[in-house]
Amino acid sequence: MAMLVILLPARSRAAETPAATPVSADSPNSEWASEWASGWAAEPSEFSWLTTDDGLTISRQGRAALPQLPRADNVVVVVPGPELAWHRLSCPKAPANRLRAALGGVLEEHLLDDSDAVHLALAPDAVAGQPTWLAALHKPWLQAKLAALRARGLAVERVVPAWAPALTPGAEPALHFFTTDDIVEPASAWMAVSDAEQALCVPLAGAFAQDLQARWLARGARPTATPAAAAMAERSLQPADGGVPMTVPLQSDAEQALAAVRTSWQLLQFDLAPSRRGTRALGNLLRQSMRPAWRPARIGLVALALVQLVGLNAQAWQQRRALGAQREAMDALLRSSFPTLRAVLDAPLQMKRETEALREAAGVPGEGDFETLLGAAAAAWPAGQPPAPQLRFEPGRLSLVAAGWSPPQVDQFRTRLLAGGWSLDQAEGRLNIQRAGASGR
Repeated sequence: MAMLVILLPARSRAAETPAATPVSADSPNSEWASEWASGWAAEPSEFSWLTTDDGLTISRQGRAALPQLPRADNVVVVVPGPELAWHRLSCPKAPANRLRAALGGVLEEHLLDDSDAVHLALAPDAVAGQPTWLAALHKPWLQAKLAALRARGLAVERVVPAWAPALTPGAEPALHFFTTDDIVEPASAWMAVSDAEQALCVPLAGAFAQDLQARWLARGARPTATPAAAAMAERSLQPADGGVPMTVPLQSDAEQALAAVRTSWQLLQFDLAPSRRGTRALGNLLRQSMRPAWRPARIGLVALALVQLVGLNAQAWQQRRALGAQREAMDALLRSSFPTLRAVLDAPLQMKRETEALREAAGVPGEGDFETLLGAAAAAWPAGQPPAPQLRFEPGRLSLVAAGWSPPQVDQFRTRLLAGGWSLDQAEGRLNIQRAGASGR
């Protein structure tokens, strides 16, 4: 299923517009928040986008204004790293309908923005009472972007962060250089770092970025950069002693966005969550099952289905052979017992008919004959009860008048008949005797 991934542009700095960043007052972002509090300028009118069929490779990509974006049934939006602030906290133990208020209360003293103007989203592995990650971003900005996409008929199913803390402990640290504007200049250069303990985007210009870069390189991070930011990244990584400069591998914004889509993050939570919960859960499950990490599971399920199919066919073949052997044995028995039969059509039925014919020829009463039924009634007859004034016989069924019988006598008669394998039913003043399990009229 084709997926459209839209990369939201980060807001640019402006000297006159008040800041609206959700940076935490006690997070590492606070070290540069005062430098960046000069505000945000008007945003670009075009969006970078890409399409993918498998979540691993990019089939098409480009840049277009909102009306020219490709249409797709599955739309994922990537929020740039500078728009996000990350908090490590203990997930509150609160009902689902009060969890957002509880999170707002926990962060009320740690946000530079008003709590109602900040959108919060918990990590996918959040468990009540356990430490987890919380993303914060400017809510009106995100709502405006989603409303604009919906107005163009693009139903956004997921919103994911371009940079986020790794959900697996011990994840390899990442260091990435990128720009937020088409015109490459120092003011638009950014540096992003992430691992299982931190995710942070800071302007490349400044002492804090240099210190953070040195610490991340010391931990073994392998730097990457977008093509536009490669030159600035290599200058930033230039050894102080003038040694050989480091060559930075290139990773485009589209490649980084595709990697972000493969994560299990979902920023559309609480009041921004899609209304179709069942469909969304199924879609999330399907998307997760199509990720590379699930490829062995998919192969295993297909192999298991094939093994089951082969096993069922083999068992059916064996059953058909066993039934065929039984039919051949019954046909052979019928032919050997009654050599005068010319054709065998239904061995059990023909065997029963021939046996009944031999019994009648020998004068032996059958199971449903009058003599047999009368003998069973006589053996079970209650003591003190006179002979039946009237009998009625049908093949396999004997009926007699029950006038003057008391309920204990009927129960005694029925119990004795049942011990001999016969059944008794009472209807319209008559007692009907037949073989137990035989059908009535």
